[in-house]
Amino acid sequence: MFSFARWQRTEPAPAAVPRGLRVYAIGDVHGRLDLLDRMLDMIETDGAAAPELVKYIVYLGDYVDRGPHSRGVIKRLAEGPPPGFGAIHLKGNHEASMLAFLEDIRVGPNWLTFGGTATLASYHVPPPHADSAPEDLAQAQEQLRLRLPPAHRGFLDSLRTSVTIGDYLFAHAGIRPGVPLERQREDDLLWIRDDFLRSAADHGKVVVHGHTISPEPELRANRIGIDTGAFATNRLTCLVLEGTERRFLTT
Repeated sequence: MFSFARWQRTEPAPAAVPRGLRVYAIGDVHGRLDLLDRMLDMIETDGAAAPELVKYIVYLGDYVDRGPHSRGVIKRLAEGPPPGFGAIHLKGNHEASMLAFLEDIRVGPNWLTFGGTATLASYHVPPPHADSAPEDLAQAQEQLRLRLPPAHRGFLDSLRTSVTIGDYLFAHAGIRPGVPLERQREDDLLWIRDDFLRSAADHGKVVVHGHTISPEPELRANRIGIDTGAFATNRLTCLVLEGTERRFLTT
């Protein structure tokens, strides 16, 4: 007499962060110091209810440009996280462009077009037009170098491109589908859009990202997008992860 095993189709285990840890992931700030301060107050209040947990804030990048207080945002982040929290700061494409402009004025026209004028103004540097002469761009570059505090430059130079926590990978823009996570290029981690957003592939980790604005957080099987356009909508979004639980804080 023969017996046959019964094969059952099982659902994959839900993504989780390590036990005893709570992660707060904050989307694109873009110079909105007012919203960042409100969000940090909300996170402190939320975290106070769980003193036994290790708590980390992961910032997904794009701290500068577009909004009016890029300098203030960098100052606040460089001062460190709230008491009782750790912090991981990722690089966005806007920080990459700002850093590139400090070394090469040829980056200037593009950076100024998509938000750099607001960052220069926040550092009291008169912003040139995107089509300004090279000598005007060079003058703005030199003034930004002089007026960027060493602590701010150190903060920008220390930014990471991605971090993995449990079953999640955090990156500003996303990843290149089909490329092993450990071989991802910085350009994709900071800039990718359609190839990543349209992919239904299992990336091996759930990717938490910003960079692409949506009215509400985007929850997909393989990714979670939390850029809700704070600079224009007044909605800064934070994803809270604990165990397999996911929830959101928003301004």
